[in-house]
Amino acid sequence: MAYKDVTPPTGGKISIQAGKLKVPENPIVPFIRGDGTGPDIWASSVRVFDAAVQKAYGGKRKISWFEVFAGEASKNKFDNWLPDDTVEAFREYLVGIKGPLTTPVGGGIRSLNVALRQMLDLYVCLRPVQWFTGVPSPVKHPEKVNMTIFRENTEDIYAGIDYQAGSVEATKIMELLEKELPAAFKKIRFNTKEKAKEFWDAVGLKDFPTDVAVGIGIKAVSYSGSVRLIHSAIAYAIKNNRKSVTIVHKGNIMKYTEGAFRDWGYETAKKYFGAEEIDGGPWCKIPEGKPGAGIIIKDAIADITLQQVLTRPTDFDVIATLNLNGDYLSDALAAQVGGIGIAPGGNINYITGHAIFEATHGTAPKYAGKDVVNPGSVVLSGEMMFRYMGWMEAADLILKGLNGAIGSKRVTYDFARQMEGATEIKCSQFGDNIISHM
Repeated sequence: MAYKDVTPPTGGKISIQAGKLKVPENPIVPFIRGDGTGPDIWASSVRVFDAAVQKAYGGKRKISWFEVFAGEASKNKFDNWLPDDTVEAFREYLVGIKGPLTTPVGGGIRSLNVALRQMLDLYVCLRPVQWFTGVPSPVKHPEKVNMTIFRENTEDIYAGIDYQAGSVEATKIMELLEKELPAAFKKIRFNTKEKAKEFWDAVGLKDFPTDVAVGIGIKAVSYSGSVRLIHSAIAYAIKNNRKSVTIVHKGNIMKYTEGAFRDWGYETAKKYFGAEEIDGGPWCKIPEGKPGAGIIIKDAIADITLQQVLTRPTDFDVIATLNLNGDYLSDALAAQVGGIGIAPGGNINYITGHAIFEATHGTAPKYAGKDVVNPGSVVLSGEMMFRYMGWMEAADLILKGLNGAIGSKRVTYDFARQMEGATEIKCSQFGDNIISHM
């Protein structure tokens, strides 16, 4: 691959054969430092990664890091928020990692994270949530939270079919509904000037707008998109000896999108994994004699789930859900185990092998360059990356190091201010502390 503004280092390429990654001893791994606090976090995290690999394999394996650019740093350097070089690097080398990125204000790309997911069809947003002993938590029993979320990453309202009120696109859709689907048109509350004016007159408001202003968004949920996401979740549960997969949805209201997601989920469990209904269904279970025997596939309404992950967290194990639900759930669960500052994430296409692991928090620009923020989100995303690559020993060392560092109570400010007897240290020092506890 010819690159315009970046040059790959010497190393091997990760590839995929028969659905399995083939990882050389010195794989080239693209990375983006990130904006705001990203450079501080990356500097600490990459030392943790290199130390884990060195300790685990004694120099026999090594990552060849390939820096690529996106976000504010890329805009300043190349006048481009997301250069083609960056997308092609992730496409060519399959597996990469990134820090937090600034989302452009105004027109253009809505979200660089979403753009990368859609360009590479990274249909799974994988968000493991677990508590590390000693991490401050707002709940009484954070140790009961141990869940893995499979969030559909390319459809639902995040597909970006979203039009501003009064725009040409929104107006065309309104006209189409009025002409072709009048029953749907009637469900839009203020769909005509007359209805809108009635409201303004009733409450005594002045300056009635002359246009009908209705923003329009389209929620798309496909059979194929649902099947590949739920199939991945069940396969993960089997591989990792998990006890259940819960399909989370709002199908009681959105019957033909989220309700279909639920139905297609049960169909997937039965068709591809041999699951059988329990007591007449719809819950089902993988029977004895099949891989994953005993795993229960069930479903839960999204709003009830947000309540029950607080009150009954042990009822949940692997969760498969749509894009918006997954966004809410992953952040709500992260809050229970110490906050989004140490929540890792991965965006994966299990078919092509492409994966980008990432910090799940924002750029926190007011702390940029101060070497104070917690690097845990990127560190744990790297742990996920190594596990995905099959480098289990390095991944285990990162977890061991992080557990030890937290247990020592020498931590960054976000933990130190909530932990009794803690010593506050810098981001770079916390990286050193993780390494020393490997």
